[in-house]
Amino acid sequence: MGCDRNCGLIAGAVIGAILAVFGGILMPVGDMLVEKTIRKEVATNSSRIKVKQKGPYTYRVRYLAKENVTHENYTVSFMQPNGAIFEPSMSVGTENDTFTVLNLAVAAAPHIYTNAFVQAVLNSLIKKSKSSMFQTRTLKELLWGYSDPFLSLVPYPISTTVGVFYPYNNTADGVYKVFNGKEDISKVAIIDTYKGKRNLSYWPSYCDMINGTDAASFPPFVEKSQILRFFSSDICRSIYAVFGSEVNLKGIPVYRFVLPSKAFASPFQNPDNDCFCTEKIISNNCTSYGVLDISKCKEGKPVYISLPHFLHASPDVLEPIEGLNPNEEEHRTYLDVEPVTGFTLHFAKRLQVNILVKPAKKIEALKALKRPYIVPILWLNETGTIGDEKAEMFRSQVTGKIKLLGLVEITLLSVGVVMFVAFMISYCVCRSQDVK
Repeated sequence: MGCDRNCGLIAGAVIGAILAVFGGILMPVGDMLVEKTIRKEVATNSSRIKVKQKGPYTYRVRYLAKENVTHENYTVSFMQPNGAIFEPSMSVGTENDTFTVLNLAVAAAPHIYTNAFVQAVLNSLIKKSKSSMFQTRTLKELLWGYSDPFLSLVPYPISTTVGVFYPYNNTADGVYKVFNGKEDISKVAIIDTYKGKRNLSYWPSYCDMINGTDAASFPPFVEKSQILRFFSSDICRSIYAVFGSEVNLKGIPVYRFVLPSKAFASPFQNPDNDCFCTEKIISNNCTSYGVLDISKCKEGKPVYISLPHFLHASPDVLEPIEGLNPNEEEHRTYLDVEPVTGFTLHFAKRLQVNILVKPAKKIEALKALKRPYIVPILWLNETGTIGDEKAEMFRSQVTGKIKLLGLVEITLLSVGVVMFVAFMISYCVCRSQDVK
């Protein structure tokens, strides 16, 4: 009887221990089972350019499904179609609203054509077309394209259509080739190639690499300590975000990752950015920060990207422009990522498009400038969030099951520990009685 009793108690303790261990194992294993436009005025006798913000003007973008989707060798390839539909109800005006803005073609001319003789010829065409440093355009023209009168006079074949986002509608971004995670779950959504390459051919050294995902999702089981890397074709480079805070998004716990100021810092502040400084004059020997020269991926056009209102930019960039008010809350870029699945459920991508305009002795419209200026053209606030219906589905299919799994884990641990302790105490008591 003693042996049978003792054996039974030991068996009970073992079962309790197994339940406790199983409850502990379920924690990681259970997770693994869940897979403006801006109106500008300039005085030639002033050293500052005055700007005034107007907006918002809202477009619905990225509503089109991926195209040419193919599967091969643990990867998925696709094209992302581009399209924009104006939303009048969410805008302060119409696409026919007019604005005084920098003349994009005139400002770009001395950058693309550096030869003095060619600039003199271009100057005659600029004067003949009655173009100047600034122009008045409708919102639709500024964004999506217009026939430039100066370029229309150039006596050899070139594109005469100019627009900040031209061409955009009826185009597609890609081809993207990403890993599907079947071979290695830690590589899911990571970009293998973009347009058939692993590098961009825009930057020297490691800055030219295509890193991370397209930011729509990340490999699952995201940690707060992680740096989330992603590639953005809009800014012609890979970039990253760091953990900022925990956020409750429609009942779903998410991690908010923000674009840090050091991502656009000067090489003196962040040595990793050394290969993003590709010229010495405008950047003041690479000491300026907060702007990125992307002219190499814009066919030589002097396009600079920054955060809105030059947030986190150096004083030499911000001070020559009057009327800007950078604000961290309104102008930062962030991603809200559900940590178990790695899905981006909400995001706000804020970027400012700027054009470098500088003095040009052979071009009368520009020769009165006292210095080079990085002039804001517009800033965009591209946002997206999970819909209410999808959020409800996500809560029931994912969040709810994770909570249930946690309850099961705690229950198994508690029951297992209690059984183990109770049976071991009983066993020890019985062994003590047998010895007596």
